Formats: sequence, C-alpha cells, structure tokens
Amino acid sequence: MSMLFRIILASILTSPALAFAQTPKKPIASPALEAEFNTFIAKFRTALKANDSAAVASMTKLPFMGDKTYADAAQFRAKAYPEFFTAKDRACIQRKKADYGRDGENNDNYFVFCDESIFTFTRTSSGFLFTEVGVND
Repeated sequence: MSMLFRIILASILTSPALAFAQTPKKPIASPALEAEFNTFIAKFRTALKANDSAAVASMTKLPFMGDKTYADAAQFRAKAYPEFFTAKDRACIQRKKADYGRDGENNDNYFVFCDESIFTFTRTSSGFLFTEVGVND
C-alpha cells in the first residue's frame, strides 16, 4: 500500500509541473520586425500628434475592420477617425508602449492598450497597417 501511495503522490505533485512546462511561450518579435514596426509607429504617432486624419488613413487597412461604412480614406476620415481617435486616445497611443503578439492566422501584430480600447497594428504584405480597434476587456 505504501508503494501505491507514493506513486499517486508523485503523480499529483508532478502534474502541475508538467502543465506549467507545456504553457506556450509568449512570442517575441525579431529585431528586424521590431525595427520595422518602430519606424511605422513613429510615423503614425507623428500623424496623430498633428491630428492628420489623411496621414492616419494612409496607414490604415481599408475597408477598415472589413466594414463598408469605412470603405475608403474619405469615409475613414469622416467617420472612423473622429470616433476612434479622440484627443485622449491620440495622447495615449503616443505615450504607451506597444505589445507584440501573433493572432490565430500567425500574423505579426502590435497592440496599444488605451483604457477600454485596444488599437491593433498588423504586418501585411505592404508593411504594417492600422487594422482594428477592439474592446479592452
């Protein structure tokens, strides 16, 4: 009975260690990817500081979030920019550090968390673009 008890106890004690060892590692951006994003976000932040909706629209994947309401640059500037880039959000994006991650489709993304919003920047075939605003839960 003593041997069975030891086996069960060893099994119980090693289970959490195995689960921890199998936890996926947080992805890390390569130095080249990070440099590419840093160049992009510097331009994006400059446009936000100047409140330049045309420049922001040129760095945005359109139609924005796949919504036909924001199908082109003019619609984005008229509708999405005032909605998503309040003075408070523009200031937040300018000062917050972006976090790197990958999505389910293995795309490289950077995220800026501002209060209730998450601003997503995705690497596309033409470089990084602003692609989404989501809810920060």
